[in-house]
Amino acid sequence: MSQLYSVFTLSNGLRVVFWQTDSLVSYIGTLVNAGSRDESETKYGLAHFVEHTLFKGTLHRKSWQVSCRMEEVGGELNAYTSKETTMVYTNAPAGYEERAVELLVDIISSSQFPKNEIDKEREVVIEEIKSYLDSPSDSVFDKFEELIYKGSGLSHNILGTPESVKKLTGEDCRNFVERFYTPGNMVMYCSSPMKAEKFLALVEKYFGKLHFPSNPPVRLAPPAIQAFNEREEAGNNQANTIVGTRLFGRDDSRRFALFLFNNYFGGPGMNSVLNRELREKRGYVYTVDSLVGLMSDTSLWMVYFGSDPSKVDKCRSIVINELDRIAQSGPSPTKFEKIKRQYCGQMLVQSDNRESRSMALAKNMMFYNEVYDSAAVAGRIREVASEEFREIAQLILSAGCSTLTLC
Repeated sequence: MSQLYSVFTLSNGLRVVFWQTDSLVSYIGTLVNAGSRDESETKYGLAHFVEHTLFKGTLHRKSWQVSCRMEEVGGELNAYTSKETTMVYTNAPAGYEERAVELLVDIISSSQFPKNEIDKEREVVIEEIKSYLDSPSDSVFDKFEELIYKGSGLSHNILGTPESVKKLTGEDCRNFVERFYTPGNMVMYCSSPMKAEKFLALVEKYFGKLHFPSNPPVRLAPPAIQAFNEREEAGNNQANTIVGTRLFGRDDSRRFALFLFNNYFGGPGMNSVLNRELREKRGYVYTVDSLVGLMSDTSLWMVYFGSDPSKVDKCRSIVINELDRIAQSGPSPTKFEKIKRQYCGQMLVQSDNRESRSMALAKNMMFYNEVYDSAAVAGRIREVASEEFREIAQLILSAGCSTLTLC
């Protein structure tokens, strides 16, 4: 392990990863192994609703006291929810680490979910849902996931629906927290200039008292589906299209080849295959990206593009043709080395964002039980063989690409 990082496990099962930096800012947060996939069919939106209402009052603080605790020193308290995780996190000037740790444990272990606050926040979340429904470029992702993960807990929108959120109660929130927000189901991270031993003492002081039994999520693999090609007409000026397929889960060693392939095919670089073919050569799109979403037992590889409705079929054909071209021959050895060099360089630049890097440490500790930072990932990327790269394109084609267009 790099000397930059220290890893601890408390007696109650809480894992802690610490990164000592020379920064003037400390980043501290808690990652919970629970998300929208872990809701029951009658409680869609609950994980996200809990994320919102955790801040609405504890045994020791009113709602406004929770929200102001970090802001009073120039910091921030925030959270987000995904399909399988929830992150509750802070940032603040270095020196306020104890304030952050004490606040996090208060929120996680003592939130009260008062009815008056629950009722107000319910309306806030419903407005958030409406804002996504009014944005085709956002809602197309939710609709695509509904179709491609049909019959599983991954299919529904993380936010839920206005109807499902209206039914959620404070008791529902408490039950979800008591079930999943347990030491053995969480990872805590910190990047700070303080000494590792001092931070561990803080975590022991505040989180060491938690002894809730752990109930790790039980997740059923999504059933197989037939590839689809659907188009929904809504009178929009632009067509928002996703072409994608399901692949392997996050433990598969082929994930590094997938990351590399995805970055080359439709990543953020202007020299990506899809940006070159769809935008620069033909002017068919303003935006085009490919994305990878890894989960415990599956993943979703997608291409998104926004185009004139009349250009959708042409764009889709180009996507498939480019996949087939790579599957057949792949890049030359010289080109392949450039592809790897570009991706490793991009990861190095991205790692300069200390907050996202700190969060990534927690995710890797959660999923792989080890520190696995950008340098380690870059090392694995450099080991990817050209044949592995080409096999990703072959796998995507053989899995069968589905398409959804909202226009």
